Amino acid sequence: MASTVALGGCAKSENSGAAPSSSGGPAASAAPSQAAAGPGCTLTQTGYPKVDLKTAVIGFSQSEKEDNPFRITETQSIKDQAAKLGIPAAHLLTTNAQSDLNKQISDIKSMLDKGAQLLIVAPLNSDGLQPAFDAAKAKKVPVVTIDRQVSSPVCTDYLTFIGSNFVEQGKRAADEMIRVTGGTGKVAVLLGSSGNNVTTDRTAGFKDQLATAKGLSVIAEQTGAFDRSKGQSVMEQLIQSHPDITAVYAENDEMGIGAVNALKAAGKNPGKDIKVVSVDGTHNAVQLIVDGSYNAVIESNPRFGNLAFQALQDFEDGKSVPAKVIITDDQYDETNAAQKVGNSF
Repeated sequence: MASTVALGGCAKSENSGAAPSSSGGPAASAAPSQAAAGPGCTLTQTGYPKVDLKTAVIGFSQSEKEDNPFRITETQSIKDQAAKLGIPAAHLLTTNAQSDLNKQISDIKSMLDKGAQLLIVAPLNSDGLQPAFDAAKAKKVPVVTIDRQVSSPVCTDYLTFIGSNFVEQGKRAADEMIRVTGGTGKVAVLLGSSGNNVTTDRTAGFKDQLATAKGLSVIAEQTGAFDRSKGQSVMEQLIQSHPDITAVYAENDEMGIGAVNALKAAGKNPGKDIKVVSVDGTHNAVQLIVDGSYNAVIESNPRFGNLAFQALQDFEDGKSVPAKVIITDDQYDETNAAQKVGNSF
């Protein structure tokens, strides 16, 4: 399966390498200090019927098209874990909202109509899925959310959120930016898509931490919507409007790779003259560190399958499921990228 879409001669060169695979690196694991944040939710509290995961119909709602490594790996992780647990393939319903909130709502309702008894949802936005949650609640179907947090009440509308500490990711990205720039320079920020806590938190964490380095300043920020081609287009514009940019913070690797493509096409030297730091941990971005065209990547592990199914199993077993399960994320830089590239996705 192709991981990304080629964007011309320069983009093609960044597409080389192995296709992403959920089995190619470590599964997401709960951070020891933050594994059980918030009050727990139990089967007794909700009054939902007890079901057996091995025989239940389970629905997985993916939010965005699977043309980037994070989404490909995330979906495959759900499928792989279901197979590992002996859940028949016919019992795992999967949908893709194609970045359309209304479609995600209809996707979830459709899976419920097809008899889904448990749901795993990768929300497109933090708000807007209430009609889908209401439909699940009406049928007494528990929902586990992954990778993006929703604003709906926990335990009432969903069991738990499983994902990263996005503010911390932004802070760690700023720490790396300070390190690789020596604490001086002019930074362009490629923002993720609007309407979700990932973008908001990664931005806040980055800016707050960057402010500790008085010689660094953000001189431009614009959304690239977590998309490689949009990230490249935005970077092309920023090169023209802000030729004095010396560093780029991209809120995911796809935008970061797009920025690298634009910088190279403009005759710039990313990784050296212009420092590049992003968040994700995709194979192509980590390989760019090895090649010297990138500086650092803060991991955001998409292999949620084991934790998502464990949360559902714990709930059905009568155990308390925490409101949040925060995962441990690694990072890549020039000191370890060559050794750890096999952990990327």
